[in-house]
Amino acid sequence: MTGPQPVLVPAAGARLVASAAPAEAEERVEAPDGELARPWVTIVWNDPVNLMSYVTYVFQTYFGHPKEKAEKLMRDVHEAGRAVVSSGTREEMERDTEAMHAYGLWATFAKDA
Repeated sequence: MTGPQPVLVPAAGARLVASAAPAEAEERVEAPDGELARPWVTIVWNDPVNLMSYVTYVFQTYFGHPKEKAEKLMRDVHEAGRAVVSSGTREEMERDTEAMHAYGLWATFAKDA
């Protein structure tokens, strides 16, 4: 399961922080004052394992999306290789990413560009 990885460019004075993700590490940007600004995003990546109907089900069940929106996000994952499924604070995106892992989906979080 491979997909394009987001490219994060740190702002002046920021430092990179490594974060464990399934099968690879991701880099995140921390502001000089230690705060992580909003918004962060949770990204679900395409994989060869999960059925499209299951991914739609997860998006409906966990995020509460109506079927049409869940199907659109699933198509983005399937056709574009990824979809941003939620945004918010770093802590919220960590929680959403862990939830996607619990459902068996490949997900990462990153600072929105």
